[in-house]
Amino acid sequence: MFVSLEPCSHHGRTPPCVDAIIAAGVGRVVVGIGDPDPRVSGKGLDTLRAADIQVTVSPSDEEARSVDPSYFRHRETGLPTVVLKYAMTLDGSVAAADGSSRWISGEESRADSHRLRARMDAVVVGAGTLRADDPLLDARIDEAGRQPRPIVIAGSEPLPGSARIWERHPLVISAIDIPIPAGDLAVVASRDGLPEPVSAARAIADSGYYDLLLEGGPLLAAAWWHAGLVSSGVVYLAGKIGGGKGVSPLGGLFPNVDDAKSVRIIAVIQIGNDVRIEFE
Repeated sequence: MFVSLEPCSHHGRTPPCVDAIIAAGVGRVVVGIGDPDPRVSGKGLDTLRAADIQVTVSPSDEEARSVDPSYFRHRETGLPTVVLKYAMTLDGSVAAADGSSRWISGEESRADSHRLRARMDAVVVGAGTLRADDPLLDARIDEAGRQPRPIVIAGSEPLPGSARIWERHPLVISAIDIPIPAGDLAVVASRDGLPEPVSAARAIADSGYYDLLLEGGPLLAAAWWHAGLVSSGVVYLAGKIGGGKGVSPLGGLFPNVDDAKSVRIIAVIQIGNDVRIEFE
């Protein structure tokens, strides 16, 4: 038997995998990588060997990690993988001065972003985006096999009870106990009255969501960026120029060029009249 991850030896949602392997009479198991989960972490390999099953572990774990990198990130750090996504004009605005942003990117880019959503466990926005855009945060493509969980990072003000998001049973992360019409609420540590970013990210991952798409708005994006939570990003650079001062992708000041962080550009693709840039 060839497996990418060490077979489990504990009772979770299912019985231990090692019990099934032993009962099946498998004589040799080749494992891509040991499981960093402390409930397993070598115990599965030991159980198989104790049952006189030959066990081989790959000396290189890079390929095994690539099967599900977010699982390993969570098991080793307690944090999810966060992909920052936004669309902006050629002169750097994600919205106009009045807050309007529909539609900066073209139809092809919007369809691509829905395919990106469909690959994620959850889509995260702040309360400001919820109030301004009333989004559903779903993947509106025919091939979407499942829908991402909508997640709202709330402040101290009440959330709009008429928002469409309640139809989708969102997870709400708040620093205080607030009433919500539907969904689940997680209360985490506060920073300046808002959910502390790392605490919020841990709470989301502990709820079983390891791949997150961070969609906005700028203040939330900046808070998670400066907290070191962003692993990669997708930017849709639209074939439009605002021609003046609008809303930047990350809120707050950019005081000095030395404060900029270097990222690695991994792909640049033209989509319609826009350009899709991926970085990590």
